[in-house]
Amino acid sequence: MSREVSTGMPGIDRAIDKLRLGDNVVWQVDTLSDYRKIVEPYVRQAMADGRELYYIRFGTHDPVIRNLEGIRVCEVDASRGFEYFATKIHRIIEKAGLEAFYIFDCLTDLLKYWYSDLMIGNFFRVTCPYLFELDTIAYFALIRDSHTTETISRIRDTTQVLLDLYNESGNYYVHPLKVWERYSPTMFFPHKLVGDEAECISASFDASVLFGRFTLNTGRLDYWDITFEEANRALAGSTEEKEKYKDLLLELLLGKESRMLNLCRHYFSLRDLLNIKRREIGTGMIGGKSIGMLLARKILERDPKKRFAPILEMHDSFYMGVDVYYTYIVLNNCWTLRTKQKTEEGYYKYADELRERLLTGEFSEAMKEQFRQVLEYYGQSPIIVRSSSLLEDNFGNAFAGKYDSVFCANQGTPEERLADFIHAVQQVYASTMNRDALQYRQDRGLMDRDEQMALLIQRVSGDHYGDFFFPHMAGVGNSANLYVWDEHTDVNAGMLRLVFGLGTRAVDRIDGDYPRIVNLDDPCREPLISNGDERKFSQHYMDLINTKLNAWSHYSIDRMMETDMHMDKSLFVRKDWNTSKRKRELGIPGDAYIVDFQKLLRETNFADMMKAILKRLSGAYDYPVDIEFCVNFDEKNNYRINLLQCRPLQTRGLGKTVEMPDEKNVKYCLMSTRGNFMGGNVHYKVDYIVYVKVREYLKLSEQDRYGVARQIGELNRNLKGKHAILIGHGRWGTTTTSLGVPVNFTELMHMQAIFEVSYTEGHLMPELSYGSHFFQDLVESGVFYGAVFDGDENVHFDGEYLRSQENHMQEFSDGRYSEVIQVIRSEGMELYSDTVTQKMMCVIV
Repeated sequence: MSREVSTGMPGIDRAIDKLRLGDNVVWQVDTLSDYRKIVEPYVRQAMADGRELYYIRFGTHDPVIRNLEGIRVCEVDASRGFEYFATKIHRIIEKAGLEAFYIFDCLTDLLKYWYSDLMIGNFFRVTCPYLFELDTIAYFALIRDSHTTETISRIRDTTQVLLDLYNESGNYYVHPLKVWERYSPTMFFPHKLVGDEAECISASFDASVLFGRFTLNTGRLDYWDITFEEANRALAGSTEEKEKYKDLLLELLLGKESRMLNLCRHYFSLRDLLNIKRREIGTGMIGGKSIGMLLARKILERDPKKRFAPILEMHDSFYMGVDVYYTYIVLNNCWTLRTKQKTEEGYYKYADELRERLLTGEFSEAMKEQFRQVLEYYGQSPIIVRSSSLLEDNFGNAFAGKYDSVFCANQGTPEERLADFIHAVQQVYASTMNRDALQYRQDRGLMDRDEQMALLIQRVSGDHYGDFFFPHMAGVGNSANLYVWDEHTDVNAGMLRLVFGLGTRAVDRIDGDYPRIVNLDDPCREPLISNGDERKFSQHYMDLINTKLNAWSHYSIDRMMETDMHMDKSLFVRKDWNTSKRKRELGIPGDAYIVDFQKLLRETNFADMMKAILKRLSGAYDYPVDIEFCVNFDEKNNYRINLLQCRPLQTRGLGKTVEMPDEKNVKYCLMSTRGNFMGGNVHYKVDYIVYVKVREYLKLSEQDRYGVARQIGELNRNLKGKHAILIGHGRWGTTTTSLGVPVNFTELMHMQAIFEVSYTEGHLMPELSYGSHFFQDLVESGVFYGAVFDGDENVHFDGEYLRSQENHMQEFSDGRYSEVIQVIRSEGMELYSDTVTQKMMCVIV
């Protein structure tokens, strides 16, 4: 069967030896009416041949086809972004199947939505091979001299047929530029259209007369850059013109209407937005983490009392636009795989394969040159490559800890530093396919949302101390204190989670290490978690950059205290005299220290300043906020705060009132505490209790303890929506099984509440992880958290009652580890908490 197809114009058919099934045909034209000139005969011929015709309609221009009878019109909203647009068209093509015929609106119109030539080239690269694979014929148009040379080159490389169509004083000329796998001695001469015929113009005189007025497109800027140049000129224009371009740049850099965008509109000027663009790598939006950091700094900068400018460390970050991410996917032929992964059946099935492909792809030479310039700018200063997706750090979706952030020690030759940087970018891109991130998006109904990954590239805050680089202090700050440990806590004063060194230990649960929790209403008051063992419940190791090893690492704080850090170390630590004495008795060199930050909190205004910063930011957001920061000191104890991140803090349960039951009416109390809970004011019925028996658990092997964790995950899935709570001893989510049960967060997220109970005999203790990524997951998922310090004053826990109840585990799982895990029907049980009285109780009334 012949694969030849007519254009509907016999003269053009002879000039290019007809079309072939699989051809993508791109016409460069001056006007839409010129495009219509060659579309109309193509449509007539296709309909006469009984072809299925599809008109892909997305432009703001008049329809290319006037008479739509018998043609399937598929309207696609290009304003929803590249991924939506390309995926929707992919689905249309998939459904249409083999040998369908297409007419696309003028591709140049996509500039009105995307402001990027690069993304038009990407769309063509991902769409045309699929059309070719299905033996279709598709017509496209570009307005001449509207696109960069690179875009035209990418389209030429991808398409099968590329033709120029000229209209000179009413005479039409067709000039074939590329006709794949066809050739004749006159094919690439211009041809004059006379009716449906085409006369070859081979004489040099006639050709020079025709083309003499045209010039080569050798240096046209991307439409993105043209738009920003126009915005820059608007700085000298009227207020109205400046506001117009400000709104446009807000949309291009930050996205569509949202609560965050409205805040940015209030605090950013046009000049601010142009300054952001000057530090952007590639094109496209800069993502949630970058927006949050920049907005927070602008809010503090515009403080009416001018309190914060003297103590804020300047930043010199770069922002990698989301278009770089898409281009990387397209360049490395991952788009088809990504399209499969975005389906319901392929969501997890193709994730690992796509992750591996993202880890091993290549960047274009032009992009690598931009990477080199960034690395030359930073010299050998350590940097961090951080995720900044479009959905990240926004109201309702923090994505805390779901995507990677990668430190680059940035040592070695320029080639080695570039290779490390590229690997860091690849690692962050690949983390979009991490199981936790996929689960997070699925649980929040975000599977169909475009998760476009921009990047934030920051200089690591700190200084060199021998072979080490680190800040003196880092931490997390929350403007609302959702975790309360006694009746004196003011939930509106805010809190800090402080560590010595890099902030990774402030945002992650580290087994055996504890950050310092600071209540900003009374900074020197310590949490009631140490039970007299202050050293055990403090920080023992610090995270840092080891420049000699060219890697992120950790180091003993006791040993680091022997290093001259050009500042007063007693701000952060005090000597542990008893442990120091024991070390000497055992012949171990060096002293021991306890990281408590007491002198810092007692003798400087740091806590007051952090409280003011949090209050200012939460006031501007009109919502509680969560920040990450670093702090560096000089020899006179003056400090500078480097604000790294700011996002809305989810606060379920605050503002509600709960009537606590009168204790005289309580028939049975399973547990009660004063403080040490998180989740606000709640009143839940409790139909099931999942309880891990501590003595039986500790007898298990390491492998079986992980088996218990996986079984908890199965129960978590099967008890979803059944008003279940989870009780265990020690930590949930630990990686050290001697400290608790090593579940992943997704294995407990459907529980209404989780409780960590102390067990002093086995040295199992809760870990007050307020401010960590684990905490963020709990709050966003609406999971109530309680720490039960069994044996403490004002604490009651009846573990024997749980052990004595009938086990219904086999109703919800295969029953493995039923000697360790109990599922208890708890009809009539209710959970109450009240942040005003600091009471929590689980009772039958």
